[in-house]
Amino acid sequence: MIERESMPCDVVIVGGGPAGLAAAIRLKQINAELEVIVLEKGSEIGAHILSGAVVDPKGLDELLPEWREQGCPMAEVRVTDNWHWVLSKKGKTSLPHLMMPPFMSNEGCYTGSLGNMTRWLGEQAEALGVMVFPGFPAAEVIIGEDGAVAGVITQDMGVAADGEHKGDFQPGMEIHAKYTLFAEGARGHLTKRMKSKYDLEADCQPQVYGLGIKEIWDIDPDKHVPGRVIHTQGWPLSESESWGGGFLYHQANNQIAIGFVTALDYRNPWVSPYQEFQRWKQHPAIREYLEGGKRVAYGARAINEGGWQSVPTLAFPGGALIGCAAGFVNVPRIKGSHTAIKSGMLAAEAVAAAIARGEEKTALMDYDAAVRDSWIATELKLVQNAQPAVAKFGGDMGTIVAGIDMWLRYLKMPIIPAFKHHWDSEMTERADLHPQIKYPKPDGVISFDRLTNVAYSYTNHAENQPCHLVVADYELQKRSELGVYAGPSQRYCPAGVYEWLVDESTGEPRFQINSQNCVHCKTCDIKDPNQNITWVTPEGGGGPNYPNM
Repeated sequence: MIERESMPCDVVIVGGGPAGLAAAIRLKQINAELEVIVLEKGSEIGAHILSGAVVDPKGLDELLPEWREQGCPMAEVRVTDNWHWVLSKKGKTSLPHLMMPPFMSNEGCYTGSLGNMTRWLGEQAEALGVMVFPGFPAAEVIIGEDGAVAGVITQDMGVAADGEHKGDFQPGMEIHAKYTLFAEGARGHLTKRMKSKYDLEADCQPQVYGLGIKEIWDIDPDKHVPGRVIHTQGWPLSESESWGGGFLYHQANNQIAIGFVTALDYRNPWVSPYQEFQRWKQHPAIREYLEGGKRVAYGARAINEGGWQSVPTLAFPGGALIGCAAGFVNVPRIKGSHTAIKSGMLAAEAVAAAIARGEEKTALMDYDAAVRDSWIATELKLVQNAQPAVAKFGGDMGTIVAGIDMWLRYLKMPIIPAFKHHWDSEMTERADLHPQIKYPKPDGVISFDRLTNVAYSYTNHAENQPCHLVVADYELQKRSELGVYAGPSQRYCPAGVYEWLVDESTGEPRFQINSQNCVHCKTCDIKDPNQNITWVTPEGGGGPNYPNM
């Protein structure tokens, strides 16, 4: 047994993203005397935050109405120009905005670094007295004898790969709280445990995901149009039996955020989302912006795409899910920060009210009800068939069906019932059912190999620590993931973490895990066909150190 120090507080929040910080700020706005702790696994607030991002200011307006005048970096560039292209291999067709319901508009939105916006939110939280601890991942949940969540334990530091304690070993601390809010983002490892322990997904559809891969480029000033927003669909995923799309956002200082999202329900195990992104950048309409420019940052993360029908029960004894931990992304708008902020505020209000009543570790069903009666629900219900329509009918027909459904719901005529989802891992088919895909070699100018790009994520993990990518059964991995599915982990991972090598001594395949490359996107945890890989937190501060993402 490890002796641990403990710290009591009123509320501990796991994750220093928009949802977690919004909850912390709102708690202090309601009652400045509350002791609130935010634990963030990244080396600093914002280090692990990655998004496009085009931000709907609705959540910020409610949380901090004066944010534009208070120095928030997101206020720098307002969306001025909006395009949606359907790409063929060499050409493009612009979709008229009249085809889209009014709620799909980006009017009044802002484009910039969500990481920098989150750093600013962290400063606002600390100014209110919130205790923010970056570099301290929550590794375990404390469950009381009554079955309620009673806090968390932070990650031990100084543990060797073999599990032995190194000379600089420091045990994690127990944070005891009246309420614990989980704001880990998409596919958080503690959120997974809470969903399982309290059966939170009993009455909803499975959560499904996309993999978003992003680069930041400095481009020729003559090509830069601050506030221009471009989204694409069609090629190249139309050639690989998968779907998704690209984005190109003109942000401040002659920079563009450029990225690609691939839905992780693809069937063909030969698909490489990373290679699809690199191929997409070579499209003439995209390449023309990049020529003469320079890539300056890279990263990747999983995105919730299940929509309203995948939102689980949000509260359980002593805790609640907020933000992307719960899955509040508006998929066709590619936005989730505004709903994340709102959910954090609603959870904070429920927690503050419960504490004011003298309650501890109760199930905050008032929060669950408040979300389902809020504009979060209203907004997500309008688009709940967008993702499954495309998944069901394919890119072109699915887009038409989704558009019709959104218009009908906007006009309060929801004729089409809510579609269902399937687990992404279950959608992968045998490798012998699909042709291999030959991707072009990177040119080193517009397209790049993965390991070169990973260097631009500034990822670092302490050496000699337990692998945070846990394989339950290596024999199953060889027999099935390699033998049946041809090792898709080598292709779905955007950081080159997984390799199938030949063991020189035995001649047998060997599963190599380069965990030091991991950018914490969680794709392996989602897409492994046998659900044989589990992502857990590494030592504090490990992972990417995203600048301006």
